[in-house]
Amino acid sequence: MQLVLFCGIQATGKSTFYQQRFFHSHVRISLDLLRTRHRERLLLELCLETQMQCVVDNTNPTRVERASYLAAARAVGFEVVGYFFQSVAAQALERNQQRPAERQVPDKGIRATRNRLELPTRAEGFDQLYFVRPLHNQGFDVTTWQDEIL
Repeated sequence: MQLVLFCGIQATGKSTFYQQRFFHSHVRISLDLLRTRHRERLLLELCLETQMQCVVDNTNPTRVERASYLAAARAVGFEVVGYFFQSVAAQALERNQQRPAERQVPDKGIRATRNRLELPTRAEGFDQLYFVRPLHNQGFDVTTWQDEIL
């Protein structure tokens, strides 16, 4: 079984990437949908307990925030795959403005997440780690993560 963990600031394409790559195979765990950490934890526990593949579609900007997901998944034998989304604040702010008004994130929220962002490393416990660059027309360029280069 597999837990996929997204990392990156808001408006970098994480939810679109989920829809394109994982919609038919993985349960989506997202604070945007669930609204509380309690609900998120319950859904994560259910997925792990029932061996259901899942994607944690949140910003997960710090090692500490990622650690709880990694530990829980590893404890039950899940493979953990990370996707870091290129997080250039200026580009995210521009994409954010293209969203419908009800889905826009305040600019200060995007900047605050960017300021807290820590690059992931395989040493955190990822079995696989990828770098995702958003392209035009909702496409993505996905490459294998290189700890020593980034």
